[in-house]
Amino acid sequence: MSDQPPTKDMPQTEQEWLDKLGPERFNILRRHGTERAWTGELLGNKAAGEYVCGGCGASLFESDTKYDSGSGWPSFTAPVESDAVTNIEDNSLGMQRVEVRCAKCAGHLGHVFPDGPGPEGLRYCINSASLDFKPKE
Repeated sequence: MSDQPPTKDMPQTEQEWLDKLGPERFNILRRHGTERAWTGELLGNKAAGEYVCGGCGASLFESDTKYDSGSGWPSFTAPVESDAVTNIEDNSLGMQRVEVRCAKCAGHLGHVFPDGPGPEGLRYCINSASLDFKPKE
């Protein structure tokens, strides 16, 4: 799936990824799947902290950029750093979209849309299962 080779500290084979992630996360992060809307455990999370990649632990989004978009998936106005994610043109399912991937492990996170409230006008619509949350200490 990945356009980038994994680093030595990440799984090297699809079976190693499956063993590390489990079936749902593997389907989303490595097979470009998506969770059903309104089912993600981080959707309603309002705690202060950091959202990191569920595949490799890379820092992706801060809680102060998260907002309720009404889409059914966690939404963010911007990544923690512009190079934390990569954007890939996605013309699957008969639509033109922009896929968002983790820049470190190339795991599929979700999509970005030009209808957000932030200064850049972007909505990062991210699968909850592709993320882990680290509460602020």
